[in-house]
Amino acid sequence: MFLRAISSAYHPLMTTNDASAMNADPQELAKFGDLAHRWWDPESEFRPLHQINPLRLEWLAKLAGGLQGKRVLDVGCGGGILSDAMARQGAEVLGIDLSSKALKVAQLHALEVATPSVQYREIAAEALAAEQPGRYDVVTCMEMLEHVPDPSSIVQACAALVRPGGHVFFSTLNRNPKAFLFAIVGAEYLLKLLPRGTHEYARFIRPSELARWCREADLDVSATRGMEYNPVTRRYWLSADTSVNYLFGCRRA
Repeated sequence: MFLRAISSAYHPLMTTNDASAMNADPQELAKFGDLAHRWWDPESEFRPLHQINPLRLEWLAKLAGGLQGKRVLDVGCGGGILSDAMARQGAEVLGIDLSSKALKVAQLHALEVATPSVQYREIAAEALAAEQPGRYDVVTCMEMLEHVPDPSSIVQACAALVRPGGHVFFSTLNRNPKAFLFAIVGAEYLLKLLPRGTHEYARFIRPSELARWCREADLDVSATRGMEYNPVTRRYWLSADTSVNYLFGCRRA
């Protein structure tokens, strides 16, 4: 339902030019690139992401046995909200994305607030998997799968990037009438939590589909949670209801 500085020494933004092999939708990249300058404004279109970040961070950190000293990869990091938070818990974080504008915002924020042990890189998950297989203790891919042409390829890449026994976390949107009503009609049109056109219903992913991709990538799904929102109290919480927003916690075999 929702739309991510640098270590103490500055690290330049690295890029990949293999656009032909990109598992990305240019329209999606342009859409979020146009909003990049607002990523760190907690009252902007990214307000929901700022609000849910502590919930998902606490959940994944607990399942991973803490983040202190671990190598963490944040796939689809955007302006760096989750990457930044994981670094502040002691992780050595690399955030990757294919939106140049979002990554520049992430780097600038990191410089401004002196976030420790985070780097950003413009590279596809599949390309990084070929370059650094099994390097990471934890891999996160949040609110991204529903925005790419081939989400199963991203799942495979995340599995290749994590070490055996390591943790991989996904979050995305279920595909059913309730999810359409809540995530698109409600969030985008009625409550205006997100800009219209943020999501495309046909790209939503059923938990059974994501679970199958995980199994095919040798990932064991060890935990699932749903995320709910009360428009009256404006409060988010995790629950057992995965009918709209949901999270998967996995371990590589």
